Amino acid sequence: MVSLSVDPLLQDLGLLVVREAASACARRLNASLRRLAGLIETAADDLLATPGDLHPGRADEAIEIYAGAFRFAGQLVETRGRSVFALHPPSRAWARELHAFEWLRHLAAADTPVSRLNARALVDDWLVLDASDRLPRLAWEAETAARRLQSWLSHAPLYLDRADAAFRARLLAAITRHVGRLTRFVRQDSGTLAGIRVASALLSASIAVPAFRRHQVAALRRLDVELRRQVLLDGGHLSRNPAAIAEVLAEILPLRDALAGLGRPASAAMMNSIDRMMPMLRFFQLGEAGLAHFHGAGVIDEALMACVLAADDSGGSAHGNAPHSGYQRLQSGTTALIIDCGPPPPPAVAGEAHASCLAFEFASRANRFVVNCGHAAAHLPDWQAAGRATAAHSTLAIAETSSARVIERGLMARLLGRTLIGGPRHVPVERREHAGSTAVTARHDGYASRFGLTHERTIRLEAGGGRIDGRDRLEALRRGDDPLPATPSAPHPYHVRFHLAPAIRPHALDSGVVMLMAPDGETWEFRAEDSIPYVEASIYLADPAGPCRTEQIVLDGLACDRPEQRWSFTRVR
Repeated sequence: MVSLSVDPLLQDLGLLVVREAASACARRLNASLRRLAGLIETAADDLLATPGDLHPGRADEAIEIYAGAFRFAGQLVETRGRSVFALHPPSRAWARELHAFEWLRHLAAADTPVSRLNARALVDDWLVLDASDRLPRLAWEAETAARRLQSWLSHAPLYLDRADAAFRARLLAAITRHVGRLTRFVRQDSGTLAGIRVASALLSASIAVPAFRRHQVAALRRLDVELRRQVLLDGGHLSRNPAAIAEVLAEILPLRDALAGLGRPASAAMMNSIDRMMPMLRFFQLGEAGLAHFHGAGVIDEALMACVLAADDSGGSAHGNAPHSGYQRLQSGTTALIIDCGPPPPPAVAGEAHASCLAFEFASRANRFVVNCGHAAAHLPDWQAAGRATAAHSTLAIAETSSARVIERGLMARLLGRTLIGGPRHVPVERREHAGSTAVTARHDGYASRFGLTHERTIRLEAGGGRIDGRDRLEALRRGDDPLPATPSAPHPYHVRFHLAPAIRPHALDSGVVMLMAPDGETWEFRAEDSIPYVEASIYLADPAGPCRTEQIVLDGLACDRPEQRWSFTRVR
C-alpha cells in the first residue's frame, strides 16, 4: 500500500477552492428567489429616528468638498464643475470611498447652510445617475452599498433640511432599492466584517423608516448571527485585526442607542458583544493613543478611538490573556507589551492578515519603542504585500521567508482575494506570573514543513516595567519518539528583527549596546548576549502621511551553530 502525504498548503488551497465553488453554486441556485424577493419589497415611506455616526467629521474637509476637491485613498481629484460621480476614478479604492458617502460626516461637522445644500446636491446627483443606470457596478458592491445606506441614514437631517418633495421621493425610492439589494446580499458576506456592515445597515433602515419597522426583529436577528460568529469569547474579532474591534463597535453602539430611543432594548447578543469588545479594545492600546499593529491594523483613527471609548459603560478593564484571539499582553508600571501568540485567522477573513506569529510591540509611558511595520492603505497594494511578510514584524524569520504565505496574484488571488494561507497550525502558549513580573513562552510550527524547525520565544517583563528579557530559539522537529537534537543540523540563516517607531532614534555603541532615545528624553538600551546587534533601515506603513522611513535592530545567525538569541531592553532614563 502506498501512503501519500499532502502538503498542508495544498490542503488549505483545496479547501478554499471547494468553499468558493460551493458558495458560487449557492448564489446561482438562489438567484431566482432573490429576484422574487425584490418584487415584494416594502417601500420606504419616511425617515424618522436615524442612528448616529460615531466617526467624527472634519470641517476643513467640508471646505475642500465644496470647492470640488475630493481626497480619498491618498489621491486628490478636482471636479472643475463636473459631477464627481461621472468622472473616471483614479483607482478602485478611491471610487469605493466616493460611493460609500462616508464623507458626509465632514459636511455634517461644518453644519452650515452651504454644507447642507452641498450635501443635498451631491446625494441628488448620485440618485439621478443611478436612476439612469450610469453608475459603475462597483457602486453596488455589498459593502459599499451598506456603508452608503448607513451614511445616508445617519446624516439624513443634514441634507433633508428644507428639501422638496421630489428629492425626498427619489431618496426614499433609493433607500427601498438599497434595502432590497442588501437583503439579497446579507448571506453572501456572512462571517466577514462586510457581513456586519450589511446587517447593521439593514437594522438601521428598520429603525429609521417606519414602513420597515415590521422587519426589525429579523434585521436584529441577522446582526446577532454575525456578532456571534465574529466576536470571540474574549472580545477579539475573528480576523484577529485590533482595528476591526473599533469598527464593529462604531457600527453597533449607535444602533444600541437608537433602539433605546424607540423604547426597544438591544439584544442580548449585541450587549454581550459590546461588553466583551470594550475591554479588548483597551487590551490593544499602546502608548497614549492608537492600537497595536497586527493583522491589518494600519493608520488608526484616534478620534474614533476616543469616541468609542467615551461610550464605554461596561466597566471592564484590559486583561492580559486573550487566548481566543491569540494574543498576550504584559504590563507593569508604565510599560506594556502585546505579543501575537496565535495562528493565522480563517482564510475567509484573512484578506489583510499578516505572517506575524510571535511578533511583539512595546510602549513605555507615552512612547512606542518596538513596533511592527503596520498595514499600508488600500491604494498601496505593493506596500501592503511587504507589510504582511514576517520580515516586516518584530520577530524571527528564517532565510528571509515568511511563516505563512500571502496569495498576491494569479488565479487563486482572483478567486479568493489576497488571503493568507498555510502558516502555523499549533501555537502552544504558557503564561507565568510571579512577584509582579510576567513571562510568556510560545512556540509555532510555521517553518516546520519547509525547514524542519520550530520557533520558540520567551518574553519576560520585570516587575515595575523597567526591563524586558527575551529569548528566541530554533529547535529541530522530533522524529517519532526521538528527542530533539541539541542543535539543528541545517545551516539555515535567520534574522531577529526589532522594528522601531519612527520617533525613536537608535545609537549603536562600540560596546554592542544600542541606545534608544524618544523625543521626550526617555531612553532604553538594547543588549544581546549571543551576537552583536546592528541597526539598519526599515519602513513604517501606519503613518497618516503614508510610508515613512524608520530603523530596526537586527540579530542574525545560523540555525546550525547559533540556534538561540538572548536579548534585553532596559530603561535607563
